[in-house]
Amino acid sequence: MQNKLSFHQSSVSLEIIGLPDYSNNENKDQISIISQWKLNIIDKPLIEGKIEHLGPIMNAFYIYSNLLIKNKIPLYESKLIDIKAENLHLHNIVLKSSKPNVKPLILKIGNSLLSDTINCFDQLNESPQVIIKKTEVTNNITKNLRFGLNNKVKFFNFIMPPFIAICSLILFSSSFIYFYYPVENKDKKELINP
Repeated sequence: MQNKLSFHQSSVSLEIIGLPDYSNNENKDQISIISQWKLNIIDKPLIEGKIEHLGPIMNAFYIYSNLLIKNKIPLYESKLIDIKAENLHLHNIVLKSSKPNVKPLILKIGNSLLSDTINCFDQLNESPQVIIKKTEVTNNITKNLRFGLNNKVKFFNFIMPPFIAICSLILFSSSFIYFYYPVENKDKKELINP
């Protein structure tokens, strides 16, 4: 009796198949011994493999997306997977089989499919029901990526309120210039001594 867990994001779904490790007193619904995984991208061939393939593929997607975000050359090459940008909106993925005499699988995906795939990997990483031994590369990439995004959001949230306040103050005070009508000295004297 194997457990199956699915993670979905729009046009991509990731299915993890495996067993709990009863020697660690795990719940019967958990998966820590992964026997198989399947990545289904809409209108693309099914991608599947064993646990030793999942880690490197996840690392490849995380490293590649990190390079895209940092505006560096988006290129990742390894024994199992190559990812490179064809243009700003299209990415070429070459999946190489570990079996001999099997041709590599070539996919072209857009930004939305790339984002959906990474979202499924994020759901897997955050799921309490799946326990996987995460490699150092995956942990470092996701932490650095999240840290960089969080810093940008914090900086934006720190700068925007004072900026909006200053702009509002300038706009409000400049509107008084149009309504200001200076009174001449003669008119002032008449107001003081009628």
